Amino acid sequence: MTDPNATLIKMEGVKKVFYTDEVETHALSEIHLEIKKGQYISIAGPSGCGKSTLLSILGLLDSPTGGEYTLNGSPVANLSISERTRIRNREIGFIFQAFNLIGDLTVYENVELPLTYRGTSGAERKQKVQHALERVGMAHRLRHYPSQLSGGQQQRVAVARALVGDPLILMADEPTGNLDSKNGEAVMELLRDLHRNGATVCMVTHDQRYANFAERTIHLFDGRIVEETQEAPVGA
Repeated sequence: MTDPNATLIKMEGVKKVFYTDEVETHALSEIHLEIKKGQYISIAGPSGCGKSTLLSILGLLDSPTGGEYTLNGSPVANLSISERTRIRNREIGFIFQAFNLIGDLTVYENVELPLTYRGTSGAERKQKVQHALERVGMAHRLRHYPSQLSGGQQQRVAVARALVGDPLILMADEPTGNLDSKNGEAVMELLRDLHRNGATVCMVTHDQRYANFAERTIHLFDGRIVEETQEAPVGA
């Protein structure tokens, strides 16, 4: 039987160095981090502190320069690009600041896309897409195009796309960054509701108001974890 509180992510001594014109930029240094299934984590800190770099490595969009990273019990720090892509498509759901919806695809088609890449059957795709859109309150817009939606609605569709493959974890990179305060609050409440229903969420934000929606906050500064806080999340 699977332990619902098992460790999903573990990082030990992770670092990331970028090399340009013989200059070394240390984006991350000695990151030690553990995330358990069902947790809601926010990664906070000022601009340029390494938040998005850390999320990119957590989400297998990039690989660390050094250190160990284990995802759901498997070492993933030194995988090839194709291996990272395969695991990412099956295990991780991404929510981006810019929504990243495809303009000439309908809401339904945008949400369906990850399942198409997986080779999921048509009948199963239809069921999963409908369910994902219902979870975010957008089932009534499935034939609309992104240009016909508000920013808040587009981000809800992006959340549905992240959910549709039943990922192990949702990775959200500044999910409210392109939204006004009203729509930003609505998206944060949606993520909170998903967490209450069992989702594991890891979110990057520079806004302390939104960091407080999480049950645990990792504070980064100059590529290092300088503090970790745990408290009752907003609305708990």
